[in-house]
Amino acid sequence: MIPDPDLLRERAGRLRELASPCRLCPHRCGARRDQGQRGRCGAGGDLEVASTCIHHGEEPVLGGRRGVGNVFLAHCSLSCVYCQNHDISQTSRRFPTEPGELARTLLSFRDAGCPTAGFVTPTHYLPWLLESLALAAEEGFDLPLVYNSSGYDRVEVLELLKGVFDIYLPDARYWEEMYAVRCSGAPGYPEAARSALREMFRQAGPLRTGPDGVAESGLLVRLLVLPNGLSGTEEWLRFIARELSPEVGVSLMSQYNPLHRAGEFPLLSRKVRPGEYARAREVLREEGLRVGWVQGMDSPESYLPDFRRRSPFE
Repeated sequence: MIPDPDLLRERAGRLRELASPCRLCPHRCGARRDQGQRGRCGAGGDLEVASTCIHHGEEPVLGGRRGVGNVFLAHCSLSCVYCQNHDISQTSRRFPTEPGELARTLLSFRDAGCPTAGFVTPTHYLPWLLESLALAAEEGFDLPLVYNSSGYDRVEVLELLKGVFDIYLPDARYWEEMYAVRCSGAPGYPEAARSALREMFRQAGPLRTGPDGVAESGLLVRLLVLPNGLSGTEEWLRFIARELSPEVGVSLMSQYNPLHRAGEFPLLSRKVRPGEYARAREVLREEGLRVGWVQGMDSPESYLPDFRRRSPFE
């Protein structure tokens, strides 16, 4: 259930204090966003929504037959050289959006029968998102909410989201610091992500579904297998099983493509080989992880959203 609008606004105010000087993500870049400065991620002092859509390429447990009502935020705290969303995450384009406009979009997802609504790379816009949610809640919006992040989150910020987001959907991208820095410009990523996953699990617990098989709450971790072992997927699987719980949802993903600037980096310039992916699947079984999904090696293009559309009903 969505919290009381007054509580959402109180949390939004506390998050806004962390947005200028900005300390919302582990970069803690200190940008004075309320004075027109843009952070290291590219975000400024206004909400920027790059695209909204009813997305059918997410894990089945998130959208059921209807799909997830997804809100893709502009910019990103990571700068992955292989980012499939680079046209909205690493761009100088502006996508100004009023909180009232986003609230109406959320209500349209509800009216379309979406079982969940998700925010993709939301960390740097959290104050504005909670303001939008408060407006939507006043109009009866009550869908379970998905926090879909890169895993590069701060526990101090996540603590302010307790009771707001029902489902946490983080990536667990790199186990080793050097690859996080070289491939995504994210110093401190491994420890930040481990701490974030612990806090997300503390808040949401194991993945729970309703009678229709759609998630109602819980933690679901995405593990994108990168070539040449750069993601440390096997270590992440052991961490999830041994330090969190075998009941945590896991989504093992084979869909890596050498997009954007990946061709400039020899270790990232090819797709994942069947043997590399088979090893990750073997560790998944060895660790007794019982909840989740495993992509096939022939991932369809439907996993990629169409960012040309600003409205889910165009």
